[in-house]
Amino acid sequence: VLRYVLTTNAPETKDNDFTWKDFQTKNNSELLSIFGNFINRSVVLTHKFYQGVVPEKGEITTIDKELIEQLKQYPKNIGIYIEKYHFRDALTEMMNLARLGNKYLTDNEPWKEVKTNPERVKTVMNLVLQIAGNLAVLCEPFLPFTAAKLRTMLKMPELNWQQAGNENILPQGHQIGEVVLLFDKIEDEQINQQIQKLEQSKEQNKLNQYSPKPIKPICSFDDFGKIDIRVGTVLECKKVPKADKLLQFLIDDGEKQRTIVSGIAKFYTEPEKLVGRQVCFIANFAPKKLKGVDSEGMILSAEDADGRLVLISPSDLVKSGVCVG
Repeated sequence: VLRYVLTTNAPETKDNDFTWKDFQTKNNSELLSIFGNFINRSVVLTHKFYQGVVPEKGEITTIDKELIEQLKQYPKNIGIYIEKYHFRDALTEMMNLARLGNKYLTDNEPWKEVKTNPERVKTVMNLVLQIAGNLAVLCEPFLPFTAAKLRTMLKMPELNWQQAGNENILPQGHQIGEVVLLFDKIEDEQINQQIQKLEQSKEQNKLNQYSPKPIKPICSFDDFGKIDIRVGTVLECKKVPKADKLLQFLIDDGEKQRTIVSGIAKFYTEPEKLVGRQVCFIANFAPKKLKGVDSEGMILSAEDADGRLVLISPSDLVKSGVCVG
């Protein structure tokens, strides 16, 4: 029933936006540091003190009674949240049980008390293991693989929801298994790789969905004939000072050398590598001053679907100054 509820499309009260960085934070600071840390400490101490056997529960203090009463409420509280489709609240409540276990361990310090008050430590460790066993049931709707791993570690059968909240879910004398890590730490490098893959996927989707811009209004052949497009050979190319977008070309146009400024610096970060390349340019535009440089024409480029500008060049080497058209 829980699996069905969690897979329905009923909305929560707020949108849930996924980010890889948030995923990393949740894994490392909550699942690993709270849930995983509690289970690790509980199982390690049980093996250290009792060879992995659930100890006998002795005298119950007021603090223990409060813990047991809280433990009994968690299945009901989590279930109510799930029934109302408040999955984040349900998950938070499940994590609160792990927080409760960590606090109970820290407050009672069994690693210190075991030499001076061993009977008290047996009770503490018994209750700690009851929390661990209950977490194996209560985390199953959210973390089914983790739940299976935890059940294997605790050597407990797969129980149903109604059996959760039980203060004897792991009976005294029960043998548990060796500790295994429930969660791995997610490093920055792993997240950065996923973010990069996501960005690449976004760019690919843009390319796949690309449609050309609408064709401009029809013009006459005479109008087009006024534009003088030629092929020139790049003699020099460098960035224009104090202008991040501009490159300054020195072009052999077949008759002389001319300077043309083009806004493609973002896409050609090593302008010196353009020397020797042939490019198409408009030869009969009026000169225009750009960042203090007189530009004598316009170099032609194509804008790709991702916004990248690509220089237009002849496929074969031709004489500088030949006309295009």
